[in-house]
Amino acid sequence: QLQLVESGGGLVQPGGSLRLSCAASGATLDRYAIGWFRQAPGKEREGVSCISSTGGSTNWADSVKGRFTVSKDNDKNTVYLQMNSLKPEDTAIYYCARRRGLFRLFCPLGPTDEYDYWGQGTQVTVSS
Repeated sequence: QLQLVESGGGLVQPGGSLRLSCAASGATLDRYAIGWFRQAPGKEREGVSCISSTGGSTNWADSVKGRFTVSKDNDKNTVYLQMNSLKPEDTAIYYCARRRGLFRLFCPLGPTDEYDYWGQGTQVTVSS
């Protein structure tokens, strides 16, 4: 079965950068669209970004447009989320997830029911 493991989170100052990794095992990510989500304490989980199975289409939440980028390395079976110009409001647990279905050329930022496998999350804290 598919397993997703996020890594790369940590503490960073406002304006700094982090790169999150989503490493997959048990399936090849070139078949699937992958989304990134985040959840802050007391708030609903929200979609941040996603990338299609081919990597040719991406989607972004308005709050992160121009600051974050997503990419896929099929050889390493890993999806990355590069986060730049981080703000305190970016503080959350970040999750990667696989969208249901094969060879999706577009991925939505929600609802979360569209995604069937989730990682355990990695904490990102943006604070001075």
